[in-house]
Amino acid sequence: MSTVDRTRLASLMAAEHERFVSRTPRSAELHRQARRSLLAGVPMNWMTRWPGPHPVFVDDASGARFTDVDGNTYIDLCLGDTGAMTGHALPATVRAIEQQAPRGITTMLPSADAVAVGDELRSRFGLPVWQIAMTATDANRFALRIARHVTGRRKVLVFDWCYHGTVDEALNVLDGDRVVPRPGNTGWATDPELSVEVVQFNDVPALERALSTGEIAAVLAEPALTNIGIVAPDPGFHDALRRLTSDNGTVLIIDETHTICCGPGGATREWGLEPDMFVIGKPIGGGVPCAAYGMTTDIAERVIDLVDGPDSDVAGIGGTLTANSLSLAAVRATLAHALRDEDFAVAVPLAEAWADGVRSVIDRHGLPWTVNRLGCRAEYWFCPAPRNGADAAAAVDHDLDAFLHLWCLNRGILLTPFHNMALFCPAHTISDVEHHTAVFADAVAALTA
Repeated sequence: MSTVDRTRLASLMAAEHERFVSRTPRSAELHRQARRSLLAGVPMNWMTRWPGPHPVFVDDASGARFTDVDGNTYIDLCLGDTGAMTGHALPATVRAIEQQAPRGITTMLPSADAVAVGDELRSRFGLPVWQIAMTATDANRFALRIARHVTGRRKVLVFDWCYHGTVDEALNVLDGDRVVPRPGNTGWATDPELSVEVVQFNDVPALERALSTGEIAAVLAEPALTNIGIVAPDPGFHDALRRLTSDNGTVLIIDETHTICCGPGGATREWGLEPDMFVIGKPIGGGVPCAAYGMTTDIAERVIDLVDGPDSDVAGIGGTLTANSLSLAAVRATLAHALRDEDFAVAVPLAEAWADGVRSVIDRHGLPWTVNRLGCRAEYWFCPAPRNGADAAAAVDHDLDAFLHLWCLNRGILLTPFHNMALFCPAHTISDVEHHTAVFADAVAALTA
């Protein structure tokens, strides 16, 4: 970070701010109108997480591109932060929606698509028994409830600076040896130390100490940390995680909502993981809200009294709109026509080329920056590669992140707003990669001039 002159950075950011405002007057006007009735002028608060005085309002999105209400077209390397990982408006999913909607959207009864979806989930991800949720957050919540039910334990273990949606247990971090609410955690209800253990990712001795108490119902884990930046597991880490959870009677829940970028079966298939429960969300519906969670036969048998009894509707699991006919039709079509081996065969090489292009610019300028890649997902950091969430969080440079993001946005490239991440789908092209490399090179040249 010392390689960047902060005065120069501020000057460049001011110029980019003006450029953004001049390119997006209609978005600015819609944002002003939205403030009449929407908190912060957006329908969901995450939509404020963009540099500039207002978000870009989208008019149309298809494949790997979208056009805003001012007529600016962008290469979309965010893809709804994985929600549109198949590409926008996937034709097969659109057809399924068009066919199902006139036949009914929700009835709180199963459709024939449910059978096909369950079989596909079982085949892809290896777990034999499945349930549907609306979001991965819900799926994680339900999985944790089931883990507590079958173990009779209350505590959950997560990794420092992990990401599992808005799950209460995961919105906590380490402050020294204490578990405390993560910065920004809004309205937390109870002292997290009563129900949560947090350890550093890749810290096997700390994991062993925590699990040896016999108090932990479940470990909720991403195969690699993603939302604080990509932090890869050390060699042998997942073997130790599986062994320690098994030895201590703890349910291992693997959340692949982001790491599905590794391949059709996620990191679980690619790396040979053996979770007790598995969560997948965002991309499986092609943009239609839906998620799923799977479990071993043993867990299913131990929880059947809960889900097949007279109190199932008040068990804290499920929801009125969950597994509605429209979402199941979308999932069936999406998984049949996207996120397949042939799709990753296109997307992963594009991510590799993107990472190579960024790395070539970094090397040319002799900067101590890093590029990380996980399947068809890649990003750059303004520091050496972090090994755990605490290192990654400490290295975040919000000003530099905002500048690179806005610089790219003003030149027709959308990166993920929370960090400089690019996600690739089969609709992207090598020319998209080359355009980003050129834009990134210009930005670095301006910063280091």
